[in-house]
Amino acid sequence: MRFAVPIPQHTTEGAFDTDRAAAFLRRAEELGFHSAWVQETGIGPVPTLGPAETLAFAAAHTRRMRLGAAVFIGPHHLPVQLAKSVASLDVLSGGRMETGIALGPKNHLAAFGASPEGLVARFTEGIRLMKACWTQDRVTFDGRFWQLADAAIGPRPLQRPHPPLWMGGHHPAALRRAVRYGDGFFGAGGASTAEFAAHVRTVRAELDAAGRDPATFSVAKRVYVHIDENAGRARAAVAGPLEKLYGRTDTAVCGPVPACVEGLRQVADAGAELILLHPVADEEGQLERLAAEVVPLL
Repeated sequence: MRFAVPIPQHTTEGAFDTDRAAAFLRRAEELGFHSAWVQETGIGPVPTLGPAETLAFAAAHTRRMRLGAAVFIGPHHLPVQLAKSVASLDVLSGGRMETGIALGPKNHLAAFGASPEGLVARFTEGIRLMKACWTQDRVTFDGRFWQLADAAIGPRPLQRPHPPLWMGGHHPAALRRAVRYGDGFFGAGGASTAEFAAHVRTVRAELDAAGRDPATFSVAKRVYVHIDENAGRARAAVAGPLEKLYGRTDTAVCGPVPACVEGLRQVADAGAELILLHPVADEEGQLERLAAEVVPLL
C-alpha cells in the first residue's frame, strides 16, 4: 500500500498562502507520503489554482515525493500543449511526474472550444499524439484531428518512455480506454467504495481480455477523509464540501480512528494500491493524524 496527499490548490477570495502550502508539502514529504496530487476543475464553484502551475510550485518545494494530476481534463487542452507541459514538469521535478487524464464533464466543452461530436475519438487521438510527443525526437502524425510533419517538440520527459499515464472515469467504456491506453486507473473521490469496487472488477476483466499482466497496471482511489472522535461532528465536517462538489456525502471516510482505518481498509480490499487521502478540513492537523494514527495500522 502507498499513500498520497492532495496539493493545496483552493483559494479564498483570490488569496493563496504560498508559505502554508509549501510547508504542507515539505511536511508530507518528511512524513513519507508516496506522492502529492492536483485536481483540475476547469469551471466550478470552488476557486482552484490551475493544475500545471500548482505542480510547478510543488516541484520547487519538494525533492523526493512523486507529483501527479488526478486528473487533467483532456478536452480542455490541446494535446501538444499538454504534452509539452507534462514533459516540462517532469524535467523540472527531476523525473517525478505522474499524469492522469479523463474526458471530464460535458457541460463545459463549449467554453474550451471543444465539441461533443467526435469527443471520444478526439480524446483517444490526443492521447496517441501526446505519447508520440513524449517518445519521439521528431513527430510525424497524420490524424483525423491533428497533423504534424517532422516536428520537434522537446524536451522529452526524463522518465522513459514517459511519465506513468493514469486514466479516470466510471463508464465501462472509460475503463476499457484506461486498460487500452493507460498505465493505471484512478478512482474518483466522488465514487463510493462499492462503486469503486465495481469499477476495479471491470478493469480486471478488461486486463484479462486484453491478455495484459495486471502487475503492469496500477489502481488508485481518492478518498475524502476526516478524523474526529465525535462521529457526528466528523460527518458534519465532510458534508458541506462534498455536497458542494458532488451533490452527495456518502463517499467519505470519517469518524474516530478505528472507523477511518476500517473504511480505508475496505478501499484497499476493493483493489486500491495507492490511496490519496484528501482531508476536507484542518489539512495540517489531519495530515499529522493520518501519518501517526491511521497509516501505520494499514
